[in-house]
Amino acid sequence: MERLGFIGLGIMGKPMALNLVEAGFPLTVHSRSAAPIEELVEAGAVAADSPALVAEVSDIVITMLPDTPDVEQVLFGKSGVAVGARAGALVVDMSTIDPDATRRLASMLDERGVAMLDAPVSGGQRGAIEATLAIMVGGPEDAFERAMPVFRAVGQNLMHVGPSGAGQVTKACNQLIAGATIEAVAEALVLAAKAGVDPAKVRAALLGGFAGSKILEVHGQRMLDGDFEPGFRARLHRKDARIVLEAARRLGVPVTSFEAVAEALDRLVEAGGGDLDHSALVTLLERASGASLRPPG
Repeated sequence: MERLGFIGLGIMGKPMALNLVEAGFPLTVHSRSAAPIEELVEAGAVAADSPALVAEVSDIVITMLPDTPDVEQVLFGKSGVAVGARAGALVVDMSTIDPDATRRLASMLDERGVAMLDAPVSGGQRGAIEATLAIMVGGPEDAFERAMPVFRAVGQNLMHVGPSGAGQVTKACNQLIAGATIEAVAEALVLAAKAGVDPAKVRAALLGGFAGSKILEVHGQRMLDGDFEPGFRARLHRKDARIVLEAARRLGVPVTSFEAVAEALDRLVEAGGGDLDHSALVTLLERASGASLRPPG
């Protein structure tokens, strides 16, 4: 069993790291916040003071970080992974970042004899806790095979989609579809409420037909309940929206429906909703229409 390092113990990273400890992997962790480190140490992990020190004692280093600059800093900063990693090590970046940056970072690591996989995930906090994440992986196929025991400990739907950067492109496609569908569900439920039809009954009816989806099931219920505790924070989907739009512009692909979603995410975050679940997009529509999905009181 290879020695693992895990850097980034946020809303997704902490439960993923806990699942790796539970699976029996020797695990060294590092994060900016002390509380999740303490929880991992209590579970059996070892703490390290820097990414470089994580890399020194790890065969495979996993990163789960908010954005592209964070991954760049953790990998190639003053005390970054590249400082401590030995030739033959493997970096698995499970963050959602820019595909072009991923290819550049992979090339820089390759020059040091270190392989890299981009392996962003889908499934939210619940998927991270329950180890049911979908993992979309780009990079060398032999590295993918090497990392399979790790992936099996945190996810279920594991797919090697192509060379370096392909995982991030796939995740951008996922976020495009997820964002557009959340917005569509919100619009449909608010339309029903404004028309005087019970949105809960509309959701139940739609779940049994062609419009049924996981997002209608899970996020539709969140909207009806007004429960916006973050499974996936709106500010992170806003960041992902930027990645989608930049990739689409570079490639000359129209993403007309998603542009409206990206604008709505901007408005939600700017209104102070960045740490709410992305299903809180419905609140913008409720305010604009004067409708509510919940009965008064």
